[in-house]
Amino acid sequence: MLIAVELGLIYAVMALGVYLTFRVLDLPDLTVDGSFTTGAATAAVLIVGGTPAPLAMVAAFLAGSVAGLVTGLLHTKGNINGLLAGILTMIGLYSINLRILGQANVSLLGEDTMFQALRVMGISRGPLLIGVLVIMVVVIKVIIDWFLATDVGLALQATGDNEEMIRSFGVSTDRMKMVGLVLSNGLVALCGSLVAQYQGFADIGMGVGLILVGLASVIVGQAIFGTRTTFVATGAVVIGAVIYRAAIQIALQVGLTPNDMKLISAILVVIALLVPQWGVFRRSRRRRVRASSTPAANPTTRSAAGDSASGR
Repeated sequence: MLIAVELGLIYAVMALGVYLTFRVLDLPDLTVDGSFTTGAATAAVLIVGGTPAPLAMVAAFLAGSVAGLVTGLLHTKGNINGLLAGILTMIGLYSINLRILGQANVSLLGEDTMFQALRVMGISRGPLLIGVLVIMVVVIKVIIDWFLATDVGLALQATGDNEEMIRSFGVSTDRMKMVGLVLSNGLVALCGSLVAQYQGFADIGMGVGLILVGLASVIVGQAIFGTRTTFVATGAVVIGAVIYRAAIQIALQVGLTPNDMKLISAILVVIALLVPQWGVFRRSRRRRVRASSTPAANPTTRSAAGDSASGR
């Protein structure tokens, strides 16, 4: 189960990227299936070539950002549907990723990866590694929370909420969409570089179906913890990624095989979408609505009641 937690924290970086497009921009972006592999391939090739792992990860982030920019340009300047733009970029990235790798896969065994450096420091797989990963994910989460509270971040959120309204205030929604796609795919590619170093290789097919993993993490986490504030929403995404990996691990332990992982992911997403509409979640939501409409919770009602009692 510790391995599931480690993988969950690593994939939380990707889930935060998916959150920016799926929740903030309200734009399902399939580019992530390709940009994840782009990040892994870029980092793997650079590390094998002698580049320090931190610089290779920065290069992976930039490569993924370029992929997101291409999708953004196709969608905003080419007037191509956002979903189709992501699919086109994803398809094109398959060939580009093969060019980067030079073959179907690249091994990182024996190379100076980030996790190899941690092992040299005495931080191998287990609680210590989980602690390091938690710190890394929290730092990324805090940066995202800070960014979404800036003027640009607020404009980005407004673009996803009401594009016509924010455009009337002079904000370029096209620019906001490109910013969101660039940051999202940069984070996805960064996650790809981490996964490649963690598992010891980069493979051309490692990003296939990854959008489902990201959506599962976002939907499961936010179905449980909600989206009241940005801080809560991003935290829910991180925890959702860990819960998703734990659920996969449990499913494998009860007899399912790795070939069933996509089916398990689909079932988890369906459950996460349906459960909030039933039972305790729905009753809790109704109680909150009733509480907010009672006189005790409504300052205006209390003020009116006080005026009436005093004869005003």
